[in-house]
Amino acid sequence: MRTTEAPPHTQPFAAQAEAAIFAYGDHLALDGVTLGIPLGAIFGLLGPNGSGKTSLLSVLLGLAVPQSGTVSILGQAPSPAARTQVGVVFQESCLDPLMTVGETLWLHGRLFGLERGELHRRITDALQRFDLTDRARQPTRTLSGGLKRRLELARALLARPRLLLLDEPTSGLDPDSRLRFWEQLLQANAEGATLVLATNDVAEAEKHCHAVAFLDRGRLVAQGSPAELKRDLRHDSVRVEWPDCTEAGLAAVSALPGIGKVTWLPPLLHVSVDSASAFVPQLFKLASAEGGSASGGGDAVRGIRIRESTLEDAYFQIVGSPLTPEVG
Repeated sequence: MRTTEAPPHTQPFAAQAEAAIFAYGDHLALDGVTLGIPLGAIFGLLGPNGSGKTSLLSVLLGLAVPQSGTVSILGQAPSPAARTQVGVVFQESCLDPLMTVGETLWLHGRLFGLERGELHRRITDALQRFDLTDRARQPTRTLSGGLKRRLELARALLARPRLLLLDEPTSGLDPDSRLRFWEQLLQANAEGATLVLATNDVAEAEKHCHAVAFLDRGRLVAQGSPAELKRDLRHDSVRVEWPDCTEAGLAAVSALPGIGKVTWLPPLLHVSVDSASAFVPQLFKLASAEGGSASGGGDAVRGIRIRESTLEDAYFQIVGSPLTPEVG
């Protein structure tokens, strides 16, 4: 595993896993995961579906028990007592469609042991903070997707948790709803909550997370700040669909000027380059020569995608597989 900026052992952690192994059936969901999430951090778990993100959250929350290894949250093993300090936003909506917005918050507060007077004050504040005051008496089934997500976050924060676990919390939200959702998350973090975010969204992980862990098939492959994880990348990323690329072709690409790391995962060739505009014409010349084609390499190269380098490119190069399956 590649680890960058690993937290020192003396640093207090909001959540820890030590050699955690968890399987359901024949599927190994977590394969010896060890990591520590510092108090006060915004920590991202980045990986494709099936990489172990949700399983790790479930184990930290105590909804699943690892077959070996240990986990802790806020200095203790997951337990009902520990969970009183934890807020959760699940990937799928879990609101009761027959309850109103106000009833949803009231039930949650009572389950967390809040005294009636204090709970009433917190609900009033939450409704105002999340712009839900006018909808307090509406059934949750009448809310839009963005409003439901806002209510779920309001509910998760009602007991003022020290640790907030979020599983794909902005999936499906429009840009405005996503922006408002993150405003609330950043405020919660500023007020002292540690955020652990399982996501496939590279942009939000890169923009907001203090540290990110790359997960792949249940293993922790790399960990560090977004800048640390991207430090071996050049300015541009070029992803090429080149099914017939040969060893000689790979060597020729690697020898071109301005080339960083070259990763070959047939049929994808991922190249980190100083300048895509300078690299692509040379790529097509090489592809043409490789295939003996007079069409400028068009017969050999099936697709190409160019952009500034992101965490998705770091994931591809470090893990050796794409974060998302799209080509081109």
